[in-house]
Amino acid sequence: MDQHDTLHEPRKNWWQRNWKWFVPTGCLTLIVVFVIFIVAMFFTVTSMLKESTPYVDAFEAATNNSYVIEQLGEPIEQSALIQGQISISNSASDADISIPLKGPKGEAMLHVIGTKNNSEWSYSKMKVYFTTSKDSLNLLE
Repeated sequence: MDQHDTLHEPRKNWWQRNWKWFVPTGCLTLIVVFVIFIVAMFFTVTSMLKESTPYVDAFEAATNNSYVIEQLGEPIEQSALIQGQISISNSASDADISIPLKGPKGEAMLHVIGTKNNSEWSYSKMKVYFTTSKDSLNLLE
């Protein structure tokens, strides 16, 4: 028997040779895919809220109101994340959303509550709460 035959180990398979880099890379890939999915869902929901009729109606009412412009200055923009929900069913929909606003002079929170029957939205609340003055303005009056 040759001395080389006794020292020669069988060749390791692919997994035995590569598991040390494959496992962390595979886990990292799964984490990255999960994060991308969550971010995509977040932006999809946010864009759906921004395109909704209650958001558009309330934002337009606030940004065209002279008292709001006086308090916040121009331009008035959305300052942070929209909070709330819009529920859509076959014949009726409900919305309860808060839109943070900012302008050069200050910040405010625009709160709108509405329902949609058939094709018309009606609002029970559309109010701006000013942060600095602690004042509020009902946009439905």
